[in-house]
Amino acid sequence: MARPTAAELAAARDRTIPDVIAPGLSVLFCGINPGLYSAATGFHFARPGNRFWPVLYHSGLTPRLLRPDEQHLLPSFGLGVTNVAARATARADELTPDELRAGADRLTRLVRRYRPHTVAVLGITAYRTGFDRPRAAMGEQPGPLAGSRLWVLPNPSGLNAHFQLDRLTAEFAQLRAAVTPTVR
Repeated sequence: MARPTAAELAAARDRTIPDVIAPGLSVLFCGINPGLYSAATGFHFARPGNRFWPVLYHSGLTPRLLRPDEQHLLPSFGLGVTNVAARATARADELTPDELRAGADRLTRLVRRYRPHTVAVLGITAYRTGFDRPRAAMGEQPGPLAGSRLWVLPNPSGLNAHFQLDRLTAEFAQLRAAVTPTVR
């Protein structure tokens, strides 16, 4: 996968990328929104330094380390990826609360349509804002989302300094343990 140029990154602002989704997934991961690098390449969590792909592997959710350009393989492992907000930005804090609330509504409709066993929102602040749950904590949430179990996990972005790789892996491993019977 070639690195995007500065011009390609600038042109990627406000772009969207397709969901990686199929009916009946074990886990549908939901990022906050695509970064410019992901929007420029067309692949979720594509920026070097993003820990999504290593964490999937180290937590046991995938049998090997996948590259972003192999995202099409995720459904074969019972996994998928979408975003709360569809438009690409340089930083998630560029999104408005209204965008996050609209994204939560869109995610609810998507979950109702595709019926994954579990939805994992990757980012506590985006979840709290989008779903109007200001006191939500990490981990499994008390109620379902459109009939699916709902988890909130740390954002795997390299910008999230509060969670190093080992701690991210432990959080994702807890999810894996909770859904093991359904992970393929």
